[in-house]
Amino acid sequence: MDLAANITEETPSESTLKPERVAQLIRERILEDELSPGTAIRERTLATELGVSRTPLREALKILATEGLVELAPRRAATVAAPSVREQRELLQLLGALEGFAGALACTLATPEDIRQLRALHYEMLAAYMRGDRLAYFHRNQDIHTSLVAITKNRVLIEHHRRLNAQVYRLRYVTNLKTERWESAIKEHELILDLLERREADAIRPVLEDHVLKAFDQMQRQAEAREAEAGKGEARKGEASKAGAKG
Repeated sequence: MDLAANITEETPSESTLKPERVAQLIRERILEDELSPGTAIRERTLATELGVSRTPLREALKILATEGLVELAPRRAATVAAPSVREQRELLQLLGALEGFAGALACTLATPEDIRQLRALHYEMLAAYMRGDRLAYFHRNQDIHTSLVAITKNRVLIEHHRRLNAQVYRLRYVTNLKTERWESAIKEHELILDLLERREADAIRPVLEDHVLKAFDQMQRQAEAREAEAGKGEARKGEASKAGAKG
């Protein structure tokens, strides 16, 4: 008998972890590449590691599947979603459009207290950057974007943004990590907050749309440059081999 699996199924205290909390724990693993895109999720192993029963784990996977982070199929292990480069950019493009629209609405709806709260989150993000705490930086960054959308009080917008943002949760973290855009992103946030405070709806919209896509496009340019350089390296090796053979 698998004792660990038996404990996982039967320990009463573990039932206190709700599926939503389990889903968040799995999101963090996806975020930090402990569960990489395309990886099969071994339910028994993951349940043991998280200290939960299989029931809330499976419910959590269903939550993540609705968000597009996990793919479920009959009689097969769940896998971490692995969207193509084109799909990733299209998701970010749409997210940017939603956030741009939200920013324009917020310019007419934000109260002075709303803006103070956003600035407080910005300073917390800045503090995380200064400490080199990238995970905390990312979470405060996310808080700023979701709080900006929440200011609109548009329930349809808020829900669509929540679902779409969940799909690109890991992608937004990875793009900033790989492009080292932390400092420039902070400056862009400062501009966004200044435009919000000045109620410049027409100006804030394109800034937010561009802000969401910048890191991804930069990451793709860097990847293409690396591939091109690798190709040149292989070509040089081939020429050297030919020259050696002739010699």
